[in-house]
Amino acid sequence: MNKEKAQILYEKGNAYRREQRWGDALNAYSEAVKLDPDSPARHAYEMLVQIMEYRCKDYYNP
Repeated sequence: MNKEKAQILYEKGNAYRREQRWGDALNAYSEAVKLDPDSPARHAYEMLVQIMEYRCKDYYNP
């Protein structure tokens, strides 16, 4: 059950990312990883954080 829910959250995160809803994507990926530590959401989360740190420095360092 948790793996199925984690997969749904991972897919939601991907949809949010495509819509450039960065915060929602990060939250969905994070929840997916909590449910299933082996979820591909872990890699997606880490990649999105790296992209945000590179492209949106002011977002993390006001």
